[in-house]
Amino acid sequence: MTGFQPTLNQFIRARQEDYPEAVGEFSQVMNAIALAGKLISREINLAGLVAATGYTGRTNVQGEEVAKLDDWSNDLIIDLLGETGCVCVMCSEEVEGAITPSKSASAGRYAVSFDPVDGSSNIDIAAPVGTIFSIQRRVTKSGVGHLEDLLQPGRNQAAAGYILYGSSTMFVYTTGKGVHAFTLDPTMGEFHLTFADLKFPEKSNVYSTNEGNAGTWLEPDVEWVEWLKQNDPETGRPYSARYIGALVADFHRILLKGGIFAYPKNTVQREGKLRLLYECSPLAFMAEQAGGLATDGLKRILDIEPTGLHQRTPYYIGNAREVELIRRFHSSSN
Repeated sequence: MTGFQPTLNQFIRARQEDYPEAVGEFSQVMNAIALAGKLISREINLAGLVAATGYTGRTNVQGEEVAKLDDWSNDLIIDLLGETGCVCVMCSEEVEGAITPSKSASAGRYAVSFDPVDGSSNIDIAAPVGTIFSIQRRVTKSGVGHLEDLLQPGRNQAAAGYILYGSSTMFVYTTGKGVHAFTLDPTMGEFHLTFADLKFPEKSNVYSTNEGNAGTWLEPDVEWVEWLKQNDPETGRPYSARYIGALVADFHRILLKGGIFAYPKNTVQREGKLRLLYECSPLAFMAEQAGGLATDGLKRILDIEPTGLHQRTPYYIGNAREVELIRRFHSSSN
């Protein structure tokens, strides 16, 4: 793209007329997330110099080691969102229960779920990581937000997105009217529009999954990957494997290049590994806006009714054709 491209803030403000009920509060929430992204990006770029690599020695509610950057980024996002006065309640991968902002919590119109640093194990090797967020309109009438404001199906999302920290820092989001990507210009400290109305390529022969777990996969997933590897040029097989090991980075690649990302359940993780509210639902919302699909193998991710903040699910997301294919493998086994 050539010439001046609008900043993220300009782009959001230009579309406020589509959401007259928001009265500017949505912009404040998005600006807070964007500011968090800029600060996290700076910290990641300086990680080796400011001792931001490594672990705190604690484990989070998921039973996972907490990286130093996870801890810092989690507190940063909570503080920035709380200061807006527009968020009534939050939940994070790093915190067991609902988080109530300290400032004007009863007036907030929005509930926000987030993963502060997805793929944090990649930090120490300078590989891509990301932040994922989901914004819901509150359903309770007033007062401090409650679990029911957070535990909404993905189809109700007001907005969802991610910030990718890699060779460049990108802010990618949707409000249900297309997927738009902005790249951070570090000399100006602004995100500028680089891709408007992103769509998955119609065809691709790439799959992204951790085949190290294949020994514990269930039969439909084993059969699916074996089918992808067969030599059949007429159907574009064999497929190529691409796996980064950070959900945001793997999703970003297939959004731009096409393909499918899969994290199946297995005999050890019967409910799957990835979390519904702040990992799977936000990206599923984006995928559908970009012409793709997301499923747990049989059911649309956006139709799953959450029952807990850290609920897990099997996950398949990407090109519509590829997701329909894995759904057929699962349907035939039932």
